[in-house]
Amino acid sequence: MAPRRPQRRRDFGTVRRLPSGSWQARYQAPDGERRTAPETFETKTDAQTWLNLTQADIERKVWRDPDAGAIPFEAFALKWIEERGLAITTLDLYRLPLRLHILPTFGEWRLDGIEAADVRTWRAERLTATGPTQVAKAYRLLKAILETAADDELIRRNPCRIKGAGKESPDERPVATVAQVDAVADAMGPRWRLMVYLAAYGPMRPEEQAALRRPDVSLDPLAVYVTKAEPERTNGQRAPGETKSAAGKRTIILPGFLYKEVDRHLRWFAEPGGNGLLFVGEKGAPFRRTSFGRKWRKARALVGLPDNFRFYDVRHTGHTLSTRSGATLRDTMVRAGQSSEKAAMVYQHSPLDRQKEVAVGIDEMVRVQRAKLAKAAEQRSAHQA
Repeated sequence: MAPRRPQRRRDFGTVRRLPSGSWQARYQAPDGERRTAPETFETKTDAQTWLNLTQADIERKVWRDPDAGAIPFEAFALKWIEERGLAITTLDLYRLPLRLHILPTFGEWRLDGIEAADVRTWRAERLTATGPTQVAKAYRLLKAILETAADDELIRRNPCRIKGAGKESPDERPVATVAQVDAVADAMGPRWRLMVYLAAYGPMRPEEQAALRRPDVSLDPLAVYVTKAEPERTNGQRAPGETKSAAGKRTIILPGFLYKEVDRHLRWFAEPGGNGLLFVGEKGAPFRRTSFGRKWRKARALVGLPDNFRFYDVRHTGHTLSTRSGATLRDTMVRAGQSSEKAAMVYQHSPLDRQKEVAVGIDEMVRVQRAKLAKAAEQRSAHQA
């Protein structure tokens, strides 16, 4: 009897028949580990075909560790947020949609277990539960997290592939008239009326006003110097820090009609001391968003402004008023402290002299409209008499 020939060793991987009758494929991965195919095969040919495809992936350097994506989504997402190096208030903005909209569904899933169909189902369910703006924000966050997972080769491809799903279509924000700005400032009361005027004719962000101190305000020239911001976190604590962008640090020349408002506020309501806060509550403590919000909603109702008119919309009104007074787009961007990566160099160089001209234009426009309103009121009184 001829001697039995030794079994020929395969160039890549091995296949063997299991007691169940199915076939198993094994191979040595680029990381040196011995790997087993995640499934068994009905025939030897199927097992060998799988090995050939795996070998091709390795040779083309597209092979991925099949266990790399076995990380729970929640652990990866929380680490992703921590590694962004974001401001504390921005972290709060990321954590909120993650906690409310994403983790309840995908928190315990493996990264590589999230498929495109799962994302579509999740988005459809969220749209029935909350508004489209919140869903768009949550979708953008989910997509960004999974994009990093794809870059790190933990998943083959980002499953967030719904066109336009991250795009918001907010309603056009309302704009107040000069008369409405005056009316709501009056309704807010003497202590808070200057906040309304700085939002409208600055225009300043609420967190910028919260950081203002006595040295940041000047009567000659009539100006505000914005250098810091103190946004309030979701837990009620303030987070002192830098302005929203480099363009946020700016000098705002105020229109002349605000001289008496600023002077009176400094004398009557600003915190005592050379470095006192400009805006404090009745008991001398920094104002809280919740208490200020209650005052704002009450004043808004008294004036008859729509329920969706936020205090932040007073700032939007300021943009419109600046434009109507003759300010260029560059002027309004600098005045409001706005910029983007693409537009930063364009909008941060409006000269101080030009800012003074803008303030004069706003001053003239407001004075004219106030005079018209006063004259109309006199005519109505005379007619009634």
